[in-house]
Amino acid sequence: MKIFSFSNLGKLALWGGSTAAILGVVALVGVSIYVVQVTEDLPNHEQLREYEPPVMSRMHAGDGLLIAEYAFERRVFVPIDAIPPQVLNAFLAAEDRNFYDHSGVDLMGMTRAAISNVGNIMRGRRLEGGSTITQQVAKNFLLSSEQRIARKVQEIVLAMRMERAFTKDRILELYLNEIFLGNRAYGVAAAALNYFDASLDELELHEIAYLAALPKAPNNYHPERRTEAAIARRNWVLSRMAANGFITEEQAREAQAQPLETKRRLQGDTYLAAEYFVEEVRRELFGMYGEEQLYSGGLSVRTSLDTQAQLAARQALRAGLLEYDRRYGYRGPLTQLEGFDDWPGQLAEFDAPRDMDEGWTIAVVLEVNDGEALIGTVDRVRGRVPLPELRWARRPSRSSSNNFPVRGPAISRAGDVLEMGDVIIVQRLNEEEDNYALRQMPEVNGAVMALDPYTGRVLAMVGGYSFQHSQFNRATQARRQPGSAFKPFVYAAALDNGFTPASIVLDAPFAATGGADMRFYRPSNYSDRFYGPSTIRLGLELSRNVMTVRLAQDTGMAPVVDYATRFGIYDRLDPVLAMSLGAGETTLWRLMSAYGALVNGGRRVEPTLIDRVQDREGRTIFVHDQRECIGCDVEEWSSDVREPQLDELGEDVVDPVTAYQVVSMLEGAVRRGTGSALNALGRPVAGKTGTTNEFRDAWFVGFTPDLVVGVYVGFDTPAPLGSGEAGGRAAAPIARDTFAPILENYPVAPFRVPDGVRLVPIDARSGEPSVLGRPGVILEAFRPGTEPVRGASREDETLTFGRGRERDGDEDAEADDGGVLSGIY
Repeated sequence: MKIFSFSNLGKLALWGGSTAAILGVVALVGVSIYVVQVTEDLPNHEQLREYEPPVMSRMHAGDGLLIAEYAFERRVFVPIDAIPPQVLNAFLAAEDRNFYDHSGVDLMGMTRAAISNVGNIMRGRRLEGGSTITQQVAKNFLLSSEQRIARKVQEIVLAMRMERAFTKDRILELYLNEIFLGNRAYGVAAAALNYFDASLDELELHEIAYLAALPKAPNNYHPERRTEAAIARRNWVLSRMAANGFITEEQAREAQAQPLETKRRLQGDTYLAAEYFVEEVRRELFGMYGEEQLYSGGLSVRTSLDTQAQLAARQALRAGLLEYDRRYGYRGPLTQLEGFDDWPGQLAEFDAPRDMDEGWTIAVVLEVNDGEALIGTVDRVRGRVPLPELRWARRPSRSSSNNFPVRGPAISRAGDVLEMGDVIIVQRLNEEEDNYALRQMPEVNGAVMALDPYTGRVLAMVGGYSFQHSQFNRATQARRQPGSAFKPFVYAAALDNGFTPASIVLDAPFAATGGADMRFYRPSNYSDRFYGPSTIRLGLELSRNVMTVRLAQDTGMAPVVDYATRFGIYDRLDPVLAMSLGAGETTLWRLMSAYGALVNGGRRVEPTLIDRVQDREGRTIFVHDQRECIGCDVEEWSSDVREPQLDELGEDVVDPVTAYQVVSMLEGAVRRGTGSALNALGRPVAGKTGTTNEFRDAWFVGFTPDLVVGVYVGFDTPAPLGSGEAGGRAAAPIARDTFAPILENYPVAPFRVPDGVRLVPIDARSGEPSVLGRPGVILEAFRPGTEPVRGASREDETLTFGRGRERDGDEDAEADDGGVLSGIY
């Protein structure tokens, strides 16, 4: 047996050590070469110095309320100095407690992650990275999220370079504004808003801890779908904050005992009401700045929206459309259940109509008796629909002769309306009893707008019954015939061409050469009666069709066309008599602007939705009102200093005297004519109804001295609204109910009388001079020198029956056009 000597063992150890050293050097060289190879094309971390993250754009109402946000990534950038210390502490405790001590890489953290990953691999779980906050910034900003060794090496190298280039605070600022925290939120500020509808400084400790729990895996800690896991992770963060001395153990226990409750943002009636308005602004911004700037540029948009006016407009429109819809019966159930096994479950799975009114719900009819129907709601509540709440629900149909909607026979028992298994919409009548009323979503639609005539600011705009049902905006996109709502501009043209409000026009049978479809055109009044010689005022107040056509013929269609385009109602208008009765198509938006010019002394201001736009730095890049206000920036103000004078917005489209004469006549149209529904407001209001042929469209545009409101009602696929469904019935009440709550903020005031107007007492029916105090005497507005003279013959002012001009068939369909004038105003 050969025995090794100690010298041989020494040689062997020396050889082994040398070999190990050589292998170590080789390994080190190999690792170095690998590191160089995988990092030779690293992104330049210096770009982070000028980094501007995508920031969401935010839209506010005129009163400052946030009404919409637009973003690819919902982010609100917050400087590190503005982030509360406890928010910083929570994220440091959860993600990188040694952040302010390491140089970008935490070797102990990486070792712990490596050990944990042995078990993760065996269990098939996601691997841990052991990354510091600096490494996460490098990965999120400059690298991918691949779980590869090469990417990890790149991350480490970049983190070390970043630590040398940036301060710790800058790195932490980038991290807290970039990280994805679920719920469409990027960065802590957006997460605070999206989860808790609060700013960072409004968060409570337990809410801060929940946000700090999310970076690891937001979907795993969803507050509603995975509540237990979310609370457990939140409580772990609180325990780490206590362990690191950021909070006391008692504070941690108190916060851990709190429930996890989140709040939905931009929800509720105020936001639902603004949907059409918000979408119209979004389209305008998209056209001005493009997609990238709108969704990533951090724009701050201040709109003209008055949230209270918008709520009033939406409520009035929906109520008016529902009221019309009920007049023509019940169209049947949403669907029918085939069986009653687990009917609550079947109802829960049914796709109920969206955007139902408050208090509405779906239910199934469980039993039908003569005097009532027994129902069960989707909330498993049982109730009854008594017969009186079904009386309106007659079966609807349309007449075969004129396609007008008609109702079926009267309802005598519940079975005439409902059957077992019907899935219906109901509304609970009171909380104490189990009585419900039958409801249905309307088929008819419409729009309403409210406008400041002096600035053009659109205070409210509702483009339909429900934005969730249809995003088509009937205020801006629906081109329809305005009918008699166009008449005031025919009369304005006549007043500027030799007529006065007291001029006499013959209301008698009239015929004009027809077009290709008819030999003669014979307009008629709504009542199919004629009233003889009448004043122009009477013709407009009572919406006389024949008088309007005769007046347009005598004035000539050229001035009418000129005024129609000058007021912005049309871009072009065929010079045919049919157009004098509103046969051309326009939108509510355009008509509002035209009526605004009347009350604004003949000066038309283009409607606007946007007051101001600022970029992400707060610089104003757009402002609607660009008038210069010299003297508005004084430090102190005293009563003996003259107030600054601003130029008026818009352009003059008609003489102020003419505008006031039309306003005065339209005030009479409300007091005594087709707009009488507005008298309930108890203040000076002017306006005009409009109804198109066969009652297909109903309009009302009205105004006070400071506010214009317009309403359109009709079917999206044109069809008759029904006999008698004129503007005075279908549209004017909606305008009234829109006006009422808004006008609570406006003083009662008369319409402003411009210079150059003489108010002369005349007999409203004959137009003859008279004396105030007598029945039927009014103060009429004249230009000096045009007022009637007592005792003078007026035969020369009467238009005789003569040949007309070619026109298309169209007749107005207003309420009573033959009333009696009385009273003084």
